Amino acid sequence: MNKYELALVVDAKIEEDARVATVEKAKDYVTKFGGTITEVEEWGKKKLAYEIQHMKEGYYYFIKFDGEATVPGELEQAVRIMDNVLRYLCVRQEA
Repeated sequence: MNKYELALVVDAKIEEDARVATVEKAKDYVTKFGGTITEVEEWGKKKLAYEIQHMKEGYYYFIKFDGEATVPGELEQAVRIMDNVLRYLCVRQEA
């Protein structure tokens, strides 16, 4: 099992319940593909370094999980088509 971190930038213009549902859906994808969530960090609303889809702010979330080497690829395919996710990145954590 490897340790990974999924970083999500979620649209700041949506309602809070829709934002929470988006993060929960991403967490469901992690467990669906065989990962085990160890920690979820919410950094809150931050200014983006550059405009994305005419937006200047986004909510940052970091989901840390353990999983096999195939989990990040499957997870990125699922997150890529999610509504309200502006950017994502899944990286392997150093041991």
